[in-house]
Amino acid sequence: MLNYQLFPRSVAITKEIQNVIDCFSTEYNKIDSTTNNLKSDEVLHVISPHLVKIGFSVESGKSANRKIIIPVLFGLNNHIDKSFNADALSNDGRIVIEVEAGRATENNQFLKDLFQACMMFGVEYLVLAVRNEYRGHKDFEMIYVFLETLYISNRIKLPLSGILLIGY
Repeated sequence: MLNYQLFPRSVAITKEIQNVIDCFSTEYNKIDSTTNNLKSDEVLHVISPHLVKIGFSVESGKSANRKIIIPVLFGLNNHIDKSFNADALSNDGRIVIEVEAGRATENNQFLKDLFQACMMFGVEYLVLAVRNEYRGHKDFEMIYVFLETLYISNRIKLPLSGILLIGY
């Protein structure tokens, strides 16, 4: 079953965020981590046509001209001094998507994704898609508890309007 939760839980899902959820839901049988062992790039490839249809640019390869580059720091003459890559970005630059597979919790990749989204210029929402299960770990549940703790503790203020966690 596709799982999802928007954090903080006091914020309602917007139409744009629901459209992203629908992209994953439409292809759930192909990406279901309990029956498929897809890499993150393979999951992104499956949902990519749906994301493009709702107005996202999607990474199409590992070469520089196929990546989605989002500025972080600007220098002299508005030159981009620092940027991060993303798996997908809404055409208005407000929603960034990161799809993870095996590294989501084992290498704490979700924390890197969270940090980078917070630094990206103009980004308001992070969509973090992870496996429901990976090698006996319940990745979605582990990250859910982490994000819930982050928001409930109220000790760190994030510059994002929300984080959508999707478990596929």
